[in-house]
Amino acid sequence: MAVVILSVLYVYTLYNIPILAVGIRHLRWSGKKGKKAASLSRERLPTVSIVVPVRDEERVVGRLLKALLSLDYPPEKREIVIVEDGSMDKTAEICRKYAGQCPDQIKLIHQSTSNGKPSALNYALKHLAGEIVAVFDADSVPEPDVLMRAAEYFEDGSIAAVQGRTCSINADENMLTKFVSYEEAVRYETYLRGKDVLELFVPITGSCYFIRRSVLEEVGGWGDEFLSEDTELSAKLVERRYVVKYVPEVVSWQENPASLGQLFSQRTRWFRGCMEVGLKYGRLVRKLDRWSIDAEVTLAGPYMLALCFMGYLAALNSVLVPIQLDPLFTMMTQAMSLLSIISLGIIGIALVYATKPRKIGNLLWLPFIYAYWSLQTFLASYALIQMIFKRPRKWMKTTKTGVATNHARQGS
Repeated sequence: MAVVILSVLYVYTLYNIPILAVGIRHLRWSGKKGKKAASLSRERLPTVSIVVPVRDEERVVGRLLKALLSLDYPPEKREIVIVEDGSMDKTAEICRKYAGQCPDQIKLIHQSTSNGKPSALNYALKHLAGEIVAVFDADSVPEPDVLMRAAEYFEDGSIAAVQGRTCSINADENMLTKFVSYEEAVRYETYLRGKDVLELFVPITGSCYFIRRSVLEEVGGWGDEFLSEDTELSAKLVERRYVVKYVPEVVSWQENPASLGQLFSQRTRWFRGCMEVGLKYGRLVRKLDRWSIDAEVTLAGPYMLALCFMGYLAALNSVLVPIQLDPLFTMMTQAMSLLSIISLGIIGIALVYATKPRKIGNLLWLPFIYAYWSLQTFLASYALIQMIFKRPRKWMKTTKTGVATNHARQGS
């Protein structure tokens, strides 16, 4: 069994290393080019419905609405649809204030019973008028040009959705937020970039994404029963051969978990949601093409983390209870260790290029990031245990505090 587990991890790691390497190469190349200004004429801009589900977000919703109202996009071609999802604080009051001040731009709808983000998004879908649907979270602070830059890509009729880049607005709050910000920088700027360059499966990540309303309606909106509605939507898109484009120039800022409790809750929900989507859409492997295969490999990520945690436990057991190891197992363990070192080296290079300003000193974070990654293996294992024992699914929102340490537009 141990040999089988190592073989699976070996193949999974070998598969992903080239994706990261391609992402880094493209990141280096793109960094030498200047950022082009959005050039689509006003007449050709599509209408956009910006959807934001909010519940108990009084600390951040005002900041969000100010940012949305400041977007560089013709007001007559956009609408801001806020789904107030049964808040118990002053969120509804703040939203009513902004809607009253800008009734021609903000549409406020209420859902008295909260059933999580997917339910709120589906409730909003029947109220939308735009050709393109843009989704942001309550703690988002999008750059002024996000709509203009995303709109350009929808000139290509083959593109169904665009995923932008989210950056940490509170990276310097504490060491944990710094770890998470580095993790996300590598994920977006190397992993998703590499997938996009190689024309593989680009998943939607829950915020700062844009999708044609016609496509969204065709696939039936978001899956209410899933804890990761973005992952399930991604699976439905790839199953129907719709293209999702990763566009790093489309940038929005948002909060990272600032405590271990918040991280535990958020990642457990993410991992379980992804695992359940992976099981439901296992049929994708029947279509032997690079999109479907890559989608299944991506959805298997949390399972691979759980297998890594099992490997840690096995290694600890071998130290406490010395046994005679099989030569094949020993050789595979050494090979896996080598691959882990290579992967860590690639991540280190990615940290240098994916963060701004670029710093060689970011390599010093690698030991801590490895420890943080080890924590992820435990959280994925916990999510798997919840699945196995069929624990009730419960949508747990991540508490937002409004702390902003890494972006100029910090006022609310």
